[in-house]
Amino acid sequence: MICLEHTTAIELRHITKRFGKVVANDDISLEIRRGEILSLLGENGSGKTTLMNMLAGIYFPDEGKILVNGEPTTIASPKDAFACGIGMIHQHFKLVDVFSAAENIVLGLDGERKLDLKAASAKILEISEKYGFSIDPNKKIYDMSVSEKQTVEIIKVLYRGADILILDEPTAVLTPQETDRLFDVMRNMKADGKALVIITHKLHEVMDVSDRVAVLRKGRYIGDVATCDTSPQKLTDMMVGHAVTLNIDRPLVEDRNLRLEVKDLTVLTPDSIKALDHVSFDAYGGEILGIAGISGSGQKELLEAIAGLRVTQPGSHVIYHPPAPDEPIAGQHVPVDKGGEELLGKNPRQIHDIGVSMAFVPEDRLGMGLVGSMGMADNMMLKTYRSGRGPLLDRKPPRQLAERVKEELDVLTPSINTPVRRLSGGNVQKVLVGREIAQNPSVLMTAYAVRGLDINTSYTIYNLLTAQKLKGVAVIYVGEDLDVLLELCDRILVLCGGQVSGIVDGRTTTKEEVGLLMTRFVKEAKEA
Repeated sequence: MICLEHTTAIELRHITKRFGKVVANDDISLEIRRGEILSLLGENGSGKTTLMNMLAGIYFPDEGKILVNGEPTTIASPKDAFACGIGMIHQHFKLVDVFSAAENIVLGLDGERKLDLKAASAKILEISEKYGFSIDPNKKIYDMSVSEKQTVEIIKVLYRGADILILDEPTAVLTPQETDRLFDVMRNMKADGKALVIITHKLHEVMDVSDRVAVLRKGRYIGDVATCDTSPQKLTDMMVGHAVTLNIDRPLVEDRNLRLEVKDLTVLTPDSIKALDHVSFDAYGGEILGIAGISGSGQKELLEAIAGLRVTQPGSHVIYHPPAPDEPIAGQHVPVDKGGEELLGKNPRQIHDIGVSMAFVPEDRLGMGLVGSMGMADNMMLKTYRSGRGPLLDRKPPRQLAERVKEELDVLTPSINTPVRRLSGGNVQKVLVGREIAQNPSVLMTAYAVRGLDINTSYTIYNLLTAQKLKGVAVIYVGEDLDVLLELCDRILVLCGGQVSGIVDGRTTTKEEVGLLMTRFVKEAKEA
């Protein structure tokens, strides 16, 4: 006898979705059950979000049927989805900053012309108490943390009567403690008979919170498995189609030399708010320095200031120290001042001209890193054109580099001349990372280098960064996955509200310690 809470909520039958010649979902059949948390897993571009967007009414399937509670249903809009009890919490929140939580939750609902916020707030608090949320209905969105904004999004769909919830990468910008609280709430909703789907790349979270895992590969449904009967290694093999080693190598470089000395770095936003407040640290050649922090804690401004892309305040210093004569990269990057060169006040070209080879993988791939209308070859040439000696550019080296990056990182593109804006986000990131590493830098800074990449390519990037470290390069790695930071980095600097809340040893610290530093529950941390 089947328990009521495990009956089928949604059944997808032979769903196919095309975008031009690209088949995003190919003949997928899948069940979503009540009283269960289903993890939807797959490599970047495997069709996970596209499939769920059809349940949310954002896309419409080209072929196949959707059954809700056993009845064939047409979902042609988000309004249709809500009528079926389906609510999707997207990775990027859709909230009005100047409105309160209660105003955002009831925004757009049909009803009387006069809005009763008192009654709405009472219902919001009732939902919060039932499932374990913590929220102030009167608090403005612009005063909220990322976790609080996500809570508003979830309560918004529950307020509208959703009993089938889809969460797209819900933990991407949460601390470990916030993630644990979210998972407790999800388990409470599951116990109440709701059906939940979580889209995530983090395998440890899949194992922690889900009851069943469904795997997609290149738009096709591979199969599903009970979480208790599988492992991260087995799931990875299902996603990729072959065995993948899930170990990050972290060799220790004994002789590490000072490469960057950052002192009292202060950066203001256009609104004169301190994005960075007297940040100080050292970065060494032969190590990977991880930067951890909740989204918006100053990570972006830190890398951009070092790269010469941000105006800094008086008293800030970034001093570059050249490689020692016995280092593997010695002689390649020797600045004018052998005792240390001040980088602040210089733009990227001036930094290059004094002999400092600095590579930067920014968070904004197409806005800052690459030119979307150009192909791979022309984007490679942007980094090499100054080496030309005549009026005509030699296009052969950048084309060769583009072909090498395409092959080594498995970039999916019709041609190295295809505009990169036509590539998927993951493939754009591969092009950018490959180009920057190919410059043989002495300092390599990366902001979310593996965001949007599948597991196989992510581990390729980790190995590339480690190889740079072994050459004596100072690698600064901004990441959002604490498990990776703890496996990959030699030291981890934690930012909270634009200030350094601690620098810890990556080999001895814990995820809990870093998570507390991210929210400044710990005022001091032992310097590594």
